[in-house]
Amino acid sequence: MSEATSGIAWDHPDPFIYKTVVEKQHIDDFQHTNNVVYLTWMAKTAWEHSKALGLDFAAYAKINRGMVVRRHELEYLAASREGEPVWIGTWITGNDGRIRLRRRFQMVNPQTGETLLRGLSDFVCINIETGRATRMPPEFVSTYRLTAHVPGDA
Repeated sequence: MSEATSGIAWDHPDPFIYKTVVEKQHIDDFQHTNNVVYLTWMAKTAWEHSKALGLDFAAYAKINRGMVVRRHELEYLAASREGEPVWIGTWITGNDGRIRLRRRFQMVNPQTGETLLRGLSDFVCINIETGRATRMPPEFVSTYRLTAHVPGDA
């Protein structure tokens, strides 16, 4: 069993994982991680996964195409506190091969195995120069292929 799956009940197999630690500036008046921080971690995880797949901003600029968020959905399940590790797993669960892409996320405390949050982000492909939605280039269709199957997402 790999470190990525040891003791963690991931929602889907083989997530891309971004690891972080809750820092003092992440804490709100309730003494747990502010909800906006979770959204920031989702965005960071998506971008790190994209870069790991070979699609960084330089690649986007070269083809004048990019993926931008259209919608987020977050379900907060448990709190995290200063000093605790948080692992964010992501999967590409939808890609219509035209304009839309969906990512799902699961945040866990790897020390306890507890799921802190489940979320999703819907993206659309845009022409970077105009900002308008446009058809995905072949590189996006092949590189952003599904990494998990979720009925209704594909």
